Amino acid sequence: MEQGYAVFLLLGVVLVLIDGQLIYRSGRAYMNRAYGDPEAARSMTALATVLFHLVVLGLLALVSIITVDTGDPVKDVVVKLGVVLLLLALVHAVTMMILGRIRDRQLQQQLADEMAEEHRLYEREHNVPSQAVRFEPVPPVDTTRGRPVDTTRVDPAQIDPRQIKTTR
Repeated sequence: MEQGYAVFLLLGVVLVLIDGQLIYRSGRAYMNRAYGDPEAARSMTALATVLFHLVVLGLLALVSIITVDTGDPVKDVVVKLGVVLLLLALVHAVTMMILGRIRDRQLQQQLADEMAEEHRLYEREHNVPSQAVRFEPVPPVDTTRGRPVDTTRVDPAQIDPRQIKTTR
């Protein structure tokens, strides 16, 4: 049983390390396009890979203490490795989803920044006035008739400041 335990742990750790390297290398190339900066892509991928390793090695440790009795020590190791492989596949998929979401958010942010810059350039080229906040008085209403009062005859000092609407 002791030898089977050691073989299981050794094979499990090797599988985790190989899969972690696959995630790191493919994830870094995947993230390079989103970040444009290879160092940022490497850093984000490294963080996700470390999380992957910690989770899977923790699961490996938990699976290693589970007793499986098939009557054959080799079959016991195979059953445990099967469980580890299924968990490894699940965590691998979750890690790839996380990297995909990070990449999508980064690409969306880049697109929004590009669109905002294009909008600023368009406004500059076409002399579009700035979108500063303007204040327009709301025309007073004649309460007896329910119609707006002609504002050309209203003294601005008589306008209630609470009756001013803000427009953009």
